[in-house]
Amino acid sequence: MKALITGASSGIGKDMALYLSELGYDLILVAKTKEKLEKVKEQIKTKAIIIVADLSKREEVEKLYYQTKKEKIDLLINNAGFGAFGTFDQIDLAKELEMIEVNIKALHILMKLFLRDMEKRDQGIILNVASSAAFYPGPLMATYYATKAYVYRLSLALQEELKKKKSKVQVSVLCPGPVDTNFNQEAGVRFRIKSLPSRLVARYAIDKTLKGKKVIIPGIIMKLGKFFSRFIPDFILAKVAYYFQKKKEGK
Repeated sequence: MKALITGASSGIGKDMALYLSELGYDLILVAKTKEKLEKVKEQIKTKAIIIVADLSKREEVEKLYYQTKKEKIDLLINNAGFGAFGTFDQIDLAKELEMIEVNIKALHILMKLFLRDMEKRDQGIILNVASSAAFYPGPLMATYYATKAYVYRLSLALQEELKKKKSKVQVSVLCPGPVDTNFNQEAGVRFRIKSLPSRLVARYAIDKTLKGKKVIIPGIIMKLGKFFSRFIPDFILAKVAYYFQKKKEGK
C-alpha cells in the first residue's frame, strides 16, 4: 500500500504520515522545505520518498504527478494549504492568489490526474483536507473560507459522480475545526475555541477514511455547528462569523 501526502512536513500532514506508516503504508511526502521533510522521514517506519515541490506553481504540481504516476498510489491526501487573516481589501493580493493556487488549483490538478488513474484500476482513495470553514461565510478570512468551500463542494460532487458510475474509487473530505498546528501563526490568528491535537485529528481522519466515511468532521462542537447552521440564514451566519473571526485577531 502506498500513500502520497502533500503538506507533509508539519501539522496534520506530518501526523497522517506517521500514522499511515504505523499501518504499513509506504509514503511519498511532499512539501516546500527539504529539511522539514527529512526530519519527518527519519520518524517513518516504512519506505518513504520525499519530494520538494512548490504547489503554488502549476508546472511543479504537474511534475509531481508525472514523477509519481507509476507508483500506483492507493491513497492520495491533498493536505497542503494555508490561510490569511484580514479584511479582503487589505490582505496582500499576491498572497491571496498564492493561496488559491495551493488550496484550490494544486488540489484540483492532482485530484483530476490521480482520479483518472484510479478509475482505470477501479481502486483507490482520495482524501481532501478542507475545513469547517467550508460550511460558513468567512468575513476577515474570506478567501481562505472560499477556497475550503470549493474543496468541500468539489468533493461532494465527485462522490456522487463515482456513485453513479458504480466506481470503487472513494473520495472523502476532512472538515476539522481549529487544530493545534502552525496554521494559526501563518494565518495570523488565535482561536477562542480549544484546538484539537493534530495527532488526534490525523488518526481520526485516516481511520474514518479507511472505513469509507465520505464527510469527516472531528469533534462534537464542529458536528453540532454543521448541524445547526442549516437552519440559520446566510446573512446571520456571516454576522456570527464576523464576530468570532474578530476575536481570532492575533495582532
